[in-house]
Amino acid sequence: MMGGAEMVYDYLVAGFLIMAGIFGFVGSFGLLKLNDPMSRLHAPTKATTLGVGGVLLASMLHGAVVEGNLSLHELMITLFLFLTAPVTALFIAKVHIHRHETKASLPKAGADGIWATHDVPETKNESETDPAQG
Repeated sequence: MMGGAEMVYDYLVAGFLIMAGIFGFVGSFGLLKLNDPMSRLHAPTKATTLGVGGVLLASMLHGAVVEGNLSLHELMITLFLFLTAPVTALFIAKVHIHRHETKASLPKAGADGIWATHDVPETKNESETDPAQG
């Protein structure tokens, strides 16, 4: 028969896994069913990130309690996931906002701090030596 403390840890691991499954399902369902791309963006970056975080928390707790070793791999994966998901969402949102922009409609490099362009500002020496400039 299991001891009381081990049973509590098993319930905690099961709770984290159930929470992870619910968040993962809601995030995947939202990605498929939400109408516009900006709404769809929130499903994988918010709910699914919490789902993966729940699986990683369950894995860390199981490893520490049942196997007796504390693995920092799951902690590093969790930190990396929580740092990269918002950055990815930001870039996807910027692309969506500026999807109808053309090279001519974008601001010149250095003229706008809101949206980065791939233009390189011309210097005097480059424009004097560039044969295309005439």
